[in-house]
Amino acid sequence: MSYFEALKKIKANQIPSVILLYGTEAFFIQQLKEEIMKKLKIDEENISNYDLEENPIEEVVADAETYPFFAEKKLIIASNPVFLKTKQPKLPFEHHMESLEAYIENPVDYSIIVFIAPYEKVDSRKKTFKLMKKNGLIAQCQEVKEYELDKWIKNLADSLGIRIAPEAYEIFITELQLNLQLIRNELMKMAMYVGEDGIITKEVAEDLIAKTANSSALRLVDAVVEKDFHKAIVILKDLEKLNEEPIALIALLAFQFRTLLQVKLLKAKGYSQAQVQKQLAMHPYVIKIAYQREKSFTKVQLEAIILKLADADATMKQGTMEKALAFELLLYELTQKIERY
Repeated sequence: MSYFEALKKIKANQIPSVILLYGTEAFFIQQLKEEIMKKLKIDEENISNYDLEENPIEEVVADAETYPFFAEKKLIIASNPVFLKTKQPKLPFEHHMESLEAYIENPVDYSIIVFIAPYEKVDSRKKTFKLMKKNGLIAQCQEVKEYELDKWIKNLADSLGIRIAPEAYEIFITELQLNLQLIRNELMKMAMYVGEDGIITKEVAEDLIAKTANSSALRLVDAVVEKDFHKAIVILKDLEKLNEEPIALIALLAFQFRTLLQVKLLKAKGYSQAQVQKQLAMHPYVIKIAYQREKSFTKVQLEAIILKLADADATMKQGTMEKALAFELLLYELTQKIERY
């Protein structure tokens, strides 16, 4: 089942004896794990942690079958269940799956085992997986898709008792992209600001969202598009507060403008947006933003900008000009002279 379905079940206290959380979105896994711990109200003495790349599964089963210490329940976190992968790594010991499979079919009522598999895929053909699916709970915690992000943000806002104005969603996505932990942190901060039943407007989002280096690099691209030197300098000052080095900022800008050039070239060849995304192996959101921005530049302009960035990078590394001054000069040239390229 999906993250949202699993979260709903856990919040409803429908927690089976065996749970598998798998996928590459660590934030979802952490949220489900925290919700399980919150519902069970188990003290530290009755929480065990195992790494199944270091411990055989028999130890986990033996622990689960041991009565908790002065408590009704105990929680066992078993990470890296490599026996669920299609191709298993070589370990200095062997997992004897018979003991786990027998336990899954007949678990004790005082222990909860949570398997955490940070893998993109697990082998659903394996007997162990099938038994977990039949008798337990399996939650797929994959990275959120772009089209699901609005829904995820809305669900979190609902849980915090606040609402988000439609035009504010774009600010979240533009500034924080797909960093779910950052989005959650920012929403919690805004919930305190607007209060219960409050509305996060576009203006509130713009004022309160913490700026990141990546999002600021995108805003610098926008400043170049708008030929707004003042805006570029304001963004630069925000980045200086984050202790970002000018050379690192050059690299961020270079990545953005190279992406714009690649998208423009592939579009000229007749590639669709989906084909461009597959060809460049980038997240669909990155390609979507690039599609919007590349229209503001010609191929010659983008090539000239990339050359300017390379020259500025060399100037900084050679020490022929103070870094901050060289970066400000670069921003001036990009925002004031782009029409000459």
